[in-house]
Amino acid sequence: SILNVGATKILLMYTPTTYVTADVISTYVYREGLGKAQYGYGAAIGLFNSIVNITLLLIANAASKRLTEVGLF
Repeated sequence: SILNVGATKILLMYTPTTYVTADVISTYVYREGLGKAQYGYGAAIGLFNSIVNITLLLIANAASKRLTEVGLF
């Protein structure tokens, strides 16, 4: 959940003029997947987000095991 942000807070003030500044992965998936009805593309972006999250988790766990000899699993 490192890459997850409070997307609902961003969506409350989300307009086309704020896309450049306020666009994060969650709001981009919402805009492309639901807004433009490209469900496959939105699902692919969500899957990519999950893969990046799990990769960061595994890297952090390996670093924790090496430095402190204690990890999550």
